Amino acid sequence: MKKVLMAIDETAGSKSVLSVYKTMVQEPENVILVHVQRLEGKSMMKDMLGESELKALKESMRGTKYKAELNRKSENITSFYKREIENGGSVKVTTLVREGIPSEEILRVAQEEKVDLIIMGRNGNTGLRRFFAGCVTKEVERSATAPVLVAKTAGYKKLLQYGWR
Repeated sequence: MKKVLMAIDETAGSKSVLSVYKTMVQEPENVILVHVQRLEGKSMMKDMLGESELKALKESMRGTKYKAELNRKSENITSFYKREIENGGSVKVTTLVREGIPSEEILRVAQEEKVDLIIMGRNGNTGLRRFFAGCVTKEVERSATAPVLVAKTAGYKKLLQYGWR
């Protein structure tokens, strides 16, 4: 396996991708860490935003305190995961921060980078909460051309100080 994409954020489900990665039989040559900044709010809004509206929203965010905070948070998240992966071996790690609808951006990066595997965490939302908040993992599973490995929260048992909250 040459390239693995890991979709990351600050949730416990996302943190569980580390335990899955660390127990892989064969270390990949490259790991691409993708963090998507959600600019549009809750998932139900994304159905109402067209490409031009999303572009206008991205433009309106530039230079704001909110965008600066999103950038700081993204840097903390990607730095943490990069350190954790680099501590375990000699794999090349690339970090990407994207803006927009998480499932679409993850799928876009997977396609652009021609990854062999996508590893994602599951946040554990069920029922109405999943309906209103959406499920990025399920959307990626349905549409990805590469295999998707889902890490559940219980898989990550080690307590760590993450520093981005």
